[in-house]
Amino acid sequence: MFGTIVNVAAIIVGSLLGLILKGGIPKKVGDTVIQGLGLSVLLIGITGAIKVNNLMLVIISMLIGAAIGEAIDIDRMLNNLGNKVETRFKGKGGHVSEGFVTSSLLFCVGAMAIVGALDSGLRGDYKILFAKSVLDFVFSVITASSLGIGVMLSAISVFIYQGTITLLASVLKGFLIQSVITDMTAVGSLLIIGISLNILGVSKIKVANFLPAMFIPVFYQIITTFIK
Repeated sequence: MFGTIVNVAAIIVGSLLGLILKGGIPKKVGDTVIQGLGLSVLLIGITGAIKVNNLMLVIISMLIGAAIGEAIDIDRMLNNLGNKVETRFKGKGGHVSEGFVTSSLLFCVGAMAIVGALDSGLRGDYKILFAKSVLDFVFSVITASSLGIGVMLSAISVFIYQGTITLLASVLKGFLIQSVITDMTAVGSLLIIGISLNILGVSKIKVANFLPAMFIPVFYQIITTFIK
């Protein structure tokens, strides 16, 4: 869990810095910076998505995951949570719900979040999470300067999400072969592309409702292992 704790600390510190800088950044500069962030996130998503192992499995994972996520309506749940937090932090700057949901997804669904948490749980290797912490620090400064305190609150999501993967990694060790991790990463990268399109204002994809898709490759591996 040490790597995740460092990651959470980086997000909190970066967000605080972004909140301090918020008042001194002109709106048009902030808007342009957010567009630059969106393009950068798009590049990260594309580079991760092309490293797919089983293309058909990734497509099926997206479809099944979308059906599950839409039935549960994870997006609505996250937004409701963000709105509740917003009422408590009203007047603290920015749209808390938007900042919380956007940054939670941005920090959680990437390849580094998955692989880093798995490496932490399986091998006690924190290098990827340390590298992710540096990137998340930069992203949190930028996003918090525009979206406000909701970005800092996303550290809670990161702690729960990456911490859970780390703890489950040892239990699922036999099923987390490289091909499974690669396909989980590809699905996560597609979600990152969705986030980037939302940041750029191109679409309003309910990215959170696709989150179950990331774990379909694990269930597929478990099922095929027992069938064999």
